[in-house]
Amino acid sequence: MDTVAIVGVGLIGGSFGLALKKAGFGGTILGVSSEAAVRAGLDRGAIDRGATLEQAARSADLLYLAQPIGRILDTLHHLDPLVRPEALITDAGSTKHAIATAARKLVRRCQFLGGHPLAGKEKRGAAEGDADLFRGRTYVLTPAAPEDLETPAARTFVEWLGRIGAKTVVLGAAEHDRLVSFTSHLPQLASTALAATVAENLTAPEDLQVAGPGLIDSTRLALSAYELWRDILATNTESIEQALTAYINELEQLRENLRTRGARDAFARAADLAGRLRGAPNSAGR
Repeated sequence: MDTVAIVGVGLIGGSFGLALKKAGFGGTILGVSSEAAVRAGLDRGAIDRGATLEQAARSADLLYLAQPIGRILDTLHHLDPLVRPEALITDAGSTKHAIATAARKLVRRCQFLGGHPLAGKEKRGAAEGDADLFRGRTYVLTPAAPEDLETPAARTFVEWLGRIGAKTVVLGAAEHDRLVSFTSHLPQLASTALAATVAENLTAPEDLQVAGPGLIDSTRLALSAYELWRDILATNTESIEQALTAYINELEQLRENLRTRGARDAFARAADLAGRLRGAPNSAGR
């Protein structure tokens, strides 16, 4: 692998470039993004130079799509005539079924392998890039078939994921979306709903003087911008609705058991999961 093109030089794309360099990648890393994002990526050292999508696709061995989901879907419409047959296209989108479906229809000339690094920050942009962002983190791969992981391009990519410290997990695209609806999307919406509820019911500035660390911790994800989540909500609606229904049912049961010992069981189940999560590889991230 001599040339990598990062399409979308933001936090994830910039961190991927930095991680490759730290892991010893000696080839060229191209950045395809807005002028400001390319400049930030160059300043941070995440990319070597900017390029157009056509320039990058014609020379890249790996095209890494680190854009918002809607932009990834749009980019897939343009890549196939441009790419080299031996190249690999992968993505870092937070939902996989819609992207995998589009890629099956649109990418014919080379291989596509879906991916999702379970890593991130509330802050955005290549300036926030971190060469260790993926270290110790789960990196989900969603091949259309098991043999998709056995091609030379896919093997090389997976090897580099290991070098940057990521822990690969293989899932089907639909199963990935079902799981992250509970492990990622529900926490975001729960945090958002909690912060919105407090904001609507404690309207005086002095009311928050009695806010403790529990509220601060529980509303951390509410700092995330809607623009980052709009495409996630739109492309995983069914699974998210199921997760929200399960969560609402749990809240209803807690409300019914406020004066009974029934709440104790929920506290016990919750404490067990919370304890196990604190030993999980992604417990410090989103």
